[in-house]
Amino acid sequence: MDEMPLPAQIGARLRKLRGSTGRSLASVAQEMGISASALSQIETGAMQPSVNRLVELVGVLGAPVSAIFDDLEVFSPEITDHGADVTEPIDGVLVSHGAAATAHLGQGVSYRRLSPAPLAGVDYFESTYPPGTSSSLDGAMLVHPGYESGYVMSGELTFEFTEGEVVLGPGGSLSFAATRPHRVANRTRGNAVAIWLTIVGT
Repeated sequence: MDEMPLPAQIGARLRKLRGSTGRSLASVAQEMGISASALSQIETGAMQPSVNRLVELVGVLGAPVSAIFDDLEVFSPEITDHGADVTEPIDGVLVSHGAAATAHLGQGVSYRRLSPAPLAGVDYFESTYPPGTSSSLDGAMLVHPGYESGYVMSGELTFEFTEGEVVLGPGGSLSFAATRPHRVANRTRGNAVAIWLTIVGT
Protein backbone atom coordinates (compact mmCIF):
# COMPACT_ATOMS: atom_id res chain seq x y z
CA MET A 1 0.00 0.00 0.00
CA ASP A 2 2.96 2.34 0.53
CA GLU A 3 3.37 2.68 -3.26
CA MET A 4 -0.18 4.02 -3.66
CA PRO A 5 -0.73 7.80 -3.90
CA LEU A 6 -1.52 9.43 -0.56
CA PRO A 7 -5.25 9.99 -1.28
CA ALA A 8 -5.64 6.31 -2.18
CA GLN A 9 -3.78 5.19 0.97
CA ILE A 10 -5.95 7.37 3.19
CA GLY A 11 -9.12 6.31 1.36
CA ALA A 12 -8.34 2.62 1.76
CA ARG A 13 -7.77 3.08 5.50
CA LEU A 14 -10.98 5.05 5.89
CA ARG A 15 -12.89 2.32 4.06
CA LYS A 16 -11.36 -0.28 6.37
CA LEU A 17 -12.30 1.76 9.43
CA ARG A 18 -15.88 2.16 8.22
CA GLY A 19 -16.10 -1.57 7.50
CA SER A 20 -14.90 -2.33 11.04
CA THR A 21 -17.85 -0.39 12.47
CA GLY A 22 -20.40 -2.05 10.22
CA ARG A 23 -21.57 1.37 9.04
CA SER A 24 -22.90 1.78 5.52
CA LEU A 25 -21.54 4.36 3.12
CA ALA A 26 -24.91 6.11 3.06
CA SER A 27 -25.31 6.35 6.85
CA VAL A 28 -21.84 7.81 7.39
CA ALA A 29 -22.28 10.28 4.54
CA GLN A 30 -25.65 11.38 5.92
CA GLU A 31 -24.21 11.99 9.40
CA MET A 32 -21.42 14.08 7.85
CA GLY A 33 -23.83 16.04 5.69
CA ILE A 34 -22.23 15.02 2.39
CA SER A 35 -23.38 12.80 -0.47
CA ALA A 36 -22.63 9.09 -0.56
CA SER A 37 -20.94 9.74 -3.90
CA ALA A 38 -18.53 12.24 -2.30
CA LEU A 39 -17.66 9.80 0.49
CA SER A 40 -17.14 7.04 -2.07
CA GLN A 41 -14.70 9.27 -3.97
CA ILE A 42 -12.76 9.86 -0.74
CA GLU A 43 -12.57 6.13 -0.05
CA THR A 44 -11.38 5.31 -3.57
CA GLY A 45 -8.78 8.08 -3.57
CA ALA A 46 -10.46 10.02 -6.37
CA MET A 47 -10.87 12.96 -3.98
CA GLN A 48 -8.39 14.06 -1.29
CA PRO A 49 -10.33 15.35 1.73
CA SER A 50 -9.27 18.37 3.74
CA VAL A 51 -7.77 17.85 7.19
CA ASN A 52 -11.02 19.13 8.71
CA ARG A 53 -13.00 16.54 6.76
CA LEU A 54 -10.63 13.75 7.78
CA VAL A 55 -10.92 14.67 11.45
CA GLU A 56 -14.71 14.82 11.16
CA LEU A 57 -14.85 11.46 9.40
CA VAL A 58 -12.73 9.51 11.88
CA GLY A 59 -14.73 11.18 14.66
CA VAL A 60 -17.98 9.88 13.16
CA LEU A 61 -16.39 6.41 13.00
CA GLY A 62 -15.30 6.66 16.66
CA ALA A 63 -11.58 6.29 15.89
CA PRO A 64 -8.51 8.37 16.83
CA VAL A 65 -7.06 10.65 14.17
CA SER A 66 -3.93 8.48 13.89
CA ALA A 67 -6.10 5.64 12.55
CA ILE A 68 -5.84 7.12 9.05
CA PHE A 69 -2.06 6.63 9.16
CA ASP A 70 -2.09 3.00 10.29
CA ASP A 71 -3.12 -0.22 8.58
CA LEU A 72 -3.55 -1.95 11.93
CA GLU A 73 -6.93 -2.80 13.42
CA VAL A 74 -7.88 -0.15 15.98
CA PHE A 75 -11.32 -1.30 17.05
CA SER A 76 -10.27 -4.48 18.85
CA PRO A 77 -9.68 -4.02 22.60
CA GLU A 78 -6.53 -6.11 22.20
CA ILE A 79 -3.81 -5.33 19.67
CA THR A 80 -3.39 -8.37 17.45
CA ASP A 81 -0.94 -7.05 14.86
CA HIS A 82 2.01 -5.10 16.24
CA GLY A 83 3.98 -4.59 13.07
CA ALA A 84 7.44 -5.87 12.14
CA ASP A 85 9.42 -3.53 14.42
CA VAL A 86 7.37 -4.16 17.57
CA THR A 87 8.23 -6.95 19.99
CA GLU A 88 6.73 -8.22 23.24
CA PRO A 89 9.74 -9.20 25.42
CA ILE A 90 7.53 -9.37 28.50
CA ASP A 91 3.94 -10.58 28.40
CA GLY A 92 1.68 -7.57 27.79
CA VAL A 93 4.56 -5.12 27.22
CA LEU A 94 5.04 -3.76 23.70
CA VAL A 95 8.44 -2.43 22.64
CA SER A 96 9.39 -0.69 19.39
CA HIS A 97 13.05 -0.52 18.32
CA GLY A 98 12.47 1.96 15.49
CA ALA A 99 10.59 5.15 14.76
CA ALA A 100 7.13 4.93 13.25
CA ALA A 101 6.65 6.23 9.73
CA THR A 102 5.91 9.93 9.39
CA ALA A 103 2.71 10.97 7.64
CA HIS A 104 2.55 14.24 5.70
CA LEU A 105 -0.68 15.99 4.82
CA GLY A 106 -1.32 18.77 2.34
CA GLN A 107 -1.06 21.65 4.82
CA GLY A 108 2.63 20.85 5.53
CA VAL A 109 2.35 19.49 9.06
CA SER A 110 3.83 16.02 9.63
CA TYR A 111 2.57 13.46 12.13
CA ARG A 112 4.43 10.56 13.75
CA ARG A 113 2.88 8.04 16.14
CA LEU A 114 4.93 7.68 19.34
CA SER A 115 3.33 4.58 20.83
CA PRO A 116 4.78 1.24 19.62
CA ALA A 117 1.39 0.28 18.19
CA PRO A 118 -2.07 1.86 17.88
CA LEU A 119 -3.99 1.76 21.16
CA ALA A 120 -7.79 1.78 21.35
CA GLY A 121 -9.06 5.12 22.59
CA VAL A 122 -5.60 6.70 22.84
CA ASP A 123 -3.76 8.83 20.29
CA TYR A 124 -0.11 9.61 21.18
CA PHE A 125 1.85 11.39 18.46
CA GLU A 126 4.38 14.05 17.54
CA SER A 127 3.55 16.90 15.16
CA THR A 128 6.13 19.00 13.33
CA TYR A 129 4.99 22.40 12.06
CA PRO A 130 7.25 24.08 9.47
CA PRO A 131 7.16 27.91 9.34
CA GLY A 132 3.78 29.28 8.29
CA THR A 133 1.89 25.98 8.57
CA SER A 134 -1.15 25.10 10.65
CA SER A 135 -3.31 22.15 11.63
CA SER A 136 -6.01 23.27 9.18
CA LEU A 137 -6.22 25.50 6.16
CA ASP A 138 -7.97 28.84 5.67
CA GLY A 139 -8.44 29.51 9.37
CA ALA A 140 -10.93 26.67 9.77
CA MET A 141 -11.23 25.22 13.27
CA LEU A 142 -10.99 21.50 14.05
CA VAL A 143 -13.62 19.75 16.17
CA HIS A 144 -13.49 16.07 17.10
CA PRO A 145 -14.28 13.73 20.00
CA GLY A 146 -11.94 13.35 22.97
CA TYR A 147 -9.70 15.35 25.25
CA GLU A 148 -6.31 16.69 24.12
CA SER A 149 -3.10 17.54 25.93
CA GLY A 150 -0.26 19.17 24.00
CA TYR A 151 3.37 19.84 24.98
CA VAL A 152 5.64 22.10 22.92
CA MET A 153 9.05 20.48 22.51
CA SER A 154 10.67 23.22 20.43
CA GLY A 155 9.80 26.43 18.61
CA GLU A 156 6.67 28.47 19.24
CA LEU A 157 3.05 27.60 18.50
CA THR A 158 -0.15 29.58 18.62
CA PHE A 159 -3.22 27.66 19.80
CA GLU A 160 -6.34 29.33 18.44
CA PHE A 161 -9.80 28.99 19.97
CA THR A 162 -13.03 30.85 19.27
CA GLU A 163 -12.61 32.64 22.61
CA GLY A 164 -9.02 33.72 21.98
CA GLU A 165 -5.54 32.28 21.57
CA VAL A 166 -2.61 30.97 23.61
CA VAL A 167 1.04 31.27 22.52
CA LEU A 168 3.45 28.69 23.94
CA GLY A 169 7.19 28.11 23.61
CA PRO A 170 9.39 25.14 24.61
CA GLY A 171 8.11 23.47 27.77
CA GLY A 172 4.65 25.03 27.50
CA SER A 173 1.63 22.75 27.65
CA LEU A 174 -2.16 22.90 27.59
CA SER A 175 -5.20 20.63 27.80
CA PHE A 176 -8.70 21.08 26.42
CA ALA A 177 -11.78 19.23 25.23
CA ALA A 178 -11.31 18.45 21.54
CA THR A 179 -14.99 19.23 20.97
CA ARG A 180 -13.98 22.89 21.46
CA PRO A 181 -13.15 24.41 18.05
CA HIS A 182 -9.36 24.75 17.83
CA ARG A 183 -6.46 25.30 15.45
CA VAL A 184 -2.67 25.15 15.89
CA ALA A 185 -0.44 27.47 13.87
CA ASN A 186 3.27 28.19 13.55
CA ARG A 187 3.59 31.92 12.83
CA THR A 188 7.37 31.99 13.24
CA ARG A 189 10.28 31.50 10.85
CA GLY A 190 11.49 28.29 12.48
CA ASN A 191 10.16 24.76 12.89
CA ALA A 192 8.02 23.90 15.90
CA VAL A 193 7.46 20.44 17.37
CA ALA A 194 4.71 19.38 19.75
CA ILE A 195 3.74 16.12 21.41
CA TRP A 196 0.04 15.32 21.66
CA LEU A 197 -1.97 12.91 23.78
CA THR A 198 -5.60 12.52 22.76
CA ILE A 199 -8.01 10.43 24.81
CA VAL A 200 -11.18 9.43 23.00
CA GLY A 201 -14.13 9.07 25.35
CA THR A 202 -15.60 5.63 25.80
